[in-house]
Amino acid sequence: MRVSYQKLAGITLFIGAFGFILAMQVAEFIDGSSYNVSTNYISDLGTYCKTNVSCVNLPSHNLFDISVFLIGVAIVLSSYFLYKGFNKRIFSGLLILSGIGAMGVGIFPENYALEHGIFSLVVFLFGGLAAIAAYTIERRPFNYFSMAIGVFSVVMLVLYVANIYLGLGPGGMERMVAYPILLWGVGLGAHMISWEASLH
Repeated sequence: MRVSYQKLAGITLFIGAFGFILAMQVAEFIDGSSYNVSTNYISDLGTYCKTNVSCVNLPSHNLFDISVFLIGVAIVLSSYFLYKGFNKRIFSGLLILSGIGAMGVGIFPENYALEHGIFSLVVFLFGGLAAIAAYTIERRPFNYFSMAIGVFSVVMLVLYVANIYLGLGPGGMERMVAYPILLWGVGLGAHMISWEASLH
């Protein structure tokens, strides 16, 4: 049986997003009492340095860095399949930039402050914009949810960059940016897997 590009995109994105969410939760448990979801950034899970004074490897760093790189690879592959299936350049371009950003976060953990900051901004910003742009390919009512998720994530990113944490702490606020996009990725993947349209 021939598998459509939509289904290939869905399978790739679903596995990548679901796998990263699971890996991130496991990494938080591995670090245990040394990690706090409110005060610690997500990328603290992948850092080699706990403080500015002593540099040590956090127990979770390999798991986090590898998993965030792999979700980036999955997003890039899914972007290609979605472009082949729908021929939407803007949406596919935004999504592939987000994937490149995730790969960069995995390659450059927080030890590389400048590079890590740039790639983190890329994955968050273009991930949110991709969710908005996905309105053009998704069916109702998921297209409305997708747009709302993208807008929410971008607004949270603006507040996060402005150091407005709404009482959630930097780690909690960062999750308000990241979690909606990750869950959207799982949802979009599942949606594409069940897509019954023929190849475009």
